[in-house]
Amino acid sequence: MTRFKELDPILHSQLRLAIVSLLVGTEIAEFTYLREQTGATAGNLSIQITKLKESGYIEVTKKFRNNYPQTLCSITTFGKEKFADYVNTLKDYLRPEEKD
Repeated sequence: MTRFKELDPILHSQLRLAIVSLLVGTEIAEFTYLREQTGATAGNLSIQITKLKESGYIEVTKKFRNNYPQTLCSITTFGKEKFADYVNTLKDYLRPEEKD
């Protein structure tokens, strides 16, 4: 058995981790807000949101507001749990002496 747990490959991507981190704090966010906060291109952000959605970490709702498309992302309970696990695993990497 290894000393360190494997880091979640879904969250170990910098952009996906940023998206989930933002959603943990806000619960729900518009696509444009996520793009502004992460500095990602719309295309790259869209791809990463799709991966998070397909993995069950977030939900995506599409609707119209003032005749303009609006994409809303929200974190799922599963996503919150996986994020907490990821953070705890990182803590083990930062303080390995406490695992002994």
